[in-house]
Parts: sequence; C-alpha cells; structure tokens
Amino acid sequence: MRIGLAQIDSVVGDLGGNIAWIAQAARDLGTAGADLVVTPELAVAGYPPKDLLLREGFVARCDRAVVELAEGLKAGPALLVGHPTAWGVPEGRIANAASLLVGGRVVETVHKCLLPNYDVFDERRYFLPGASTRVLEFQGTKLGVHICEDAWFGEPQTSYHLSPEPHRDPVAELARAGAQVLINLSASPFEIDKTERRRRIMAGHAARHGVPFLFVNQVGGHDDLVFDGNSLVLDAHGHLLRQLPAFEESTGCVIDLQALPAAQTRVARPRELDLLDALTLGLGDYMWKSGFTDCVLGLSGGIDSALAAAIAARAIGPAHVHGLALPSRYSSDHSVADAALLAKNLGIDFEVIPIDAMHRAYEATRVIGDDLASQPQGLADQNLQARIRGAMVMVRSNRHGWLALATGNKSELAVGYCTLYGDMAGGFAMLSDLYKRDVYAVSRYINDEAGREIIPESTLTKAPSAELAPNQFDQDTLPPYPVLDAILEGLVEKQRSVASLSGEFPAETVRWVARKLDRNEFKRRQMPPGIKLSERAFGTGRRMPMAAAFEWE
Repeated sequence: MRIGLAQIDSVVGDLGGNIAWIAQAARDLGTAGADLVVTPELAVAGYPPKDLLLREGFVARCDRAVVELAEGLKAGPALLVGHPTAWGVPEGRIANAASLLVGGRVVETVHKCLLPNYDVFDERRYFLPGASTRVLEFQGTKLGVHICEDAWFGEPQTSYHLSPEPHRDPVAELARAGAQVLINLSASPFEIDKTERRRRIMAGHAARHGVPFLFVNQVGGHDDLVFDGNSLVLDAHGHLLRQLPAFEESTGCVIDLQALPAAQTRVARPRELDLLDALTLGLGDYMWKSGFTDCVLGLSGGIDSALAAAIAARAIGPAHVHGLALPSRYSSDHSVADAALLAKNLGIDFEVIPIDAMHRAYEATRVIGDDLASQPQGLADQNLQARIRGAMVMVRSNRHGWLALATGNKSELAVGYCTLYGDMAGGFAMLSDLYKRDVYAVSRYINDEAGREIIPESTLTKAPSAELAPNQFDQDTLPPYPVLDAILEGLVEKQRSVASLSGEFPAETVRWVARKLDRNEFKRRQMPPGIKLSERAFGTGRRMPMAAAFEWE
C-alpha cells in the first residue's frame, strides 16, 4: 500500500474552501500513486477552530462537508481526514475525529483520546475524549490511526497525564491491537527547538513497537499560532526516512509501505532561519486570511522596526509595505537616514512626516500644556510623542485599509518599556515573542542570507534608543539586554523564582525585572495579537492576573 502525506494549510471556518483543497491534494497524490492520503488534524474545519465549535450548526456542517468530500473522491484514492464531529458521541457533545473515506463513503471514524488542556490548548472545553482506540483495516493493512496529542503520552512538557484519570497510552493500545503502521494526524504548533523533540517522541514509538510511523502535520499561520509542517516518515527502528519541508505546503510525498526508502540524515536548520520563516509565514497568513493586502509601520531607524519591515517585505512583497519615518525634535539625523536606507534596500514605500508641529500643538493647549510644562521631557511628554506616532500610523491604516504593525519585542513588552496607544498601537504585534537578542540574531541572518546589507549596519551597531528625550538610551533605564533577556527567560519560560535566579545575576536586578514583569501585565493584555515562537509566549498561553499583589521570593 502506498500512502500520500498532505501537509496543507487550511483556513479556519472555510469549510467549502478547505474540502476543495483537500480533494485537490488527494487527487494530486493519487496521480502520484497513493492508495491512501492522510491530512492533518481537523483539516476540514482548520485548527484551532476555538469557539466556532460552540456555534449552532457548525459541527453539523463539518459532518456534511466530510460526506461531500467522500462523494467527490469516489473515483480517487482513499482519504484519512481530520474533522470535528457529532458522530459516535452522546447528543450535545462533539469529538475531535479522523474518518476513513473509501469509494465515496465514510467507512470508519475514530476519536482523539488525549485532549490537551495546557499552554494554548483548550480542547476539554469542546471535545469529549475517545473512550477507546481501534485499528482500521484498509487493503489488508491494519492502520493505527490516532490524533496529535495521542502520541504525546508521557512527554514531561505535557500535563494531561498528570490528571487523576487513568493513564492511557493510545499508541501502545493500537500497537497491542496489531497495528502494522502508526499514523498520526496532527496540528502541532511551532516552537523554537520543538522539531527535534517531536521527531524524538515519534521515533520512540516506532522503535518501541517495531512498526513504521507517519506523522502528518498542519502548516500555516492561524492567529497567534504558526504550524511548521515538518511531517515525518519513520521506519520500524525510528530512523528518519522522509521529512517534508518546513513552513510550506507539500503534497509530493508518497510512501510505499512494502518498499520503504532508505534512512536519511536529518539536516538541522539554523535557529535564526526557523524564527525568520515562522515570522514570515505567521504574518503572511494572518494578512491574507484576514483580507489585508498591505501593511504600514513606523520606521524609527532602530533595529525592531527594521526587522519588522524586512519580514513584511519577505511575507507579502515590498510593493505592499509602507514605512513612515516620524521624527520628533529629539530624533537624530542618522535615525532618519537609517530608516531611508532600509526602505531603499528593501524596495518599500517610504515617507518622512515630522511630528514636531503636532507635538507643539499639544503643548500649546492649556490643560495638556500645563501638565507637560510641569515635568519637561518627562514620561507624559515622551509617551505623547509615541502616541502621536501611533495616531499617524493608524490614520494611514484607516485611510487605505492597511494592517498597522506594532514592532515591540518581548524584552520591552515584558518590562513595560513601551507605550499603550503609541508604539503598541496596531493590528499585529509580530515581534512580541522575540527577545532583543534574537531580534539582532535574525536581522544579521537576513543580511548574511542575502549576501549584502539589507538592514543597515549602523542600525545593527548603534545603541538602542527610543529618542523621546535628549541623549536617551535604552540601557539608561533597562539592564543590559543580554542580562535582561536571560532573566526574563528564567522568569517567563522556565517559571523560576527570584531566589534561584539571584544565584546567577545581581539580586536587585532580578527583583527589579520581576516587579516590572508583574506590574505591566495590564499593558500586555491590551497589545495586538502576535506570533508564538517560544514555550511561553505573551498571549493566550500565559494567563496571569493584572490586579495582584504577589511578592516574588
């Protein structure tokens, strides 16, 4: 039997478009010789459908779409397709399912058993877990079909198996039932360094049970999540036979179970390339799935807006990126020059709009002017400049229907070194899960990859500054970024205590960062959606209180 892997990008909620694309992928793989085609998890609905699953009639329409898909493929290959369903569950409940479509009919449906309920996952809110596993038989081969989390039992970074419910290992159950190949339909989001962990987990199953393993993962951007693909075919020893491309759709892989290809060596991708591709795909997919063709952003001459513009040009093409330099009385000439050079290097639209006249107009009003005069060049005045800039970007966004990009990085957002309704204004915060160290690393990678200067060298080497007051530099207020980022990674990703981190960094610095992290939750709650790149991104997977009085130890 020959199995085709359909690593595709579904659009959440677009049932008609999704089944048309699934059918086309199945036909293409059938033409290439596939007897059976496998899609990712919930491919019919798109993953994650979130509260669309609660909307009256949505799941029933998904079930009808599966029947329609089966009828349309009557003369094509068989299909294993992921979808939400009301089939086989008590009335009023739904399941996360995979159905086998053969000869124009839905012949078998199995349900996901392990439902993740940690980080960005909330599947227990919607689905009833499968009560049992069973192998499916097709062309005389017993298929161990399971869905995403079913293969993650026992992995320390998951939490479902810590519950008081009886421990279940669906893959082991399928192997004991005689599965001759294990097939995992998945929607596993990207995290940096996760690809190798997934491969290790799947290879462990294959080697432990002595059967080949096929892992078919979703690809594409869905709100704050990016799915990287990287689908796998492993032999019965866990050796890698095929790995589909990262961050792109692929319908070119057909595996003959009776004549498996030779094992191959996995080629590691640079960390910076993974981050760059995730950001590019995340922004590009967010825009086209939301109906945007163009984006607009402020270009300060600094590293964050430079990287954001470079990624935008990569994602949607330079002709669709519009940069605004918005210098104030405190802006240096080199900042405007750096922004102009960046725009030239990228080939994007660029305009300089000084904001000093607007700033002076605020100063001339009685109430606001009095407040500003009472603390010259103070916080209120600095934030006012940022908000004028944010307003100018939003005017251009509103007038032309362009997506406004916020360009703050994770280091700044963590400690509140950002302005609500100013540099935080926009529809998408694309760098919100990228520490400052990685902003520099990815920027340098872009230049190295191009073999020329895309992001100006002066932008990469000058001291970061908001330029909202005379002679202002980030490090006048913040710890050095290498120290700040390391402390934040300990507090946010690893959830370490102040006490343990104080053994590695100055205790007062750690306490300062921890206080700033907690006190600025209210700002992050109001930031636009961003792209999850790490184990603990600000957003849906990190749920911290705003009004709280916890004292770090």
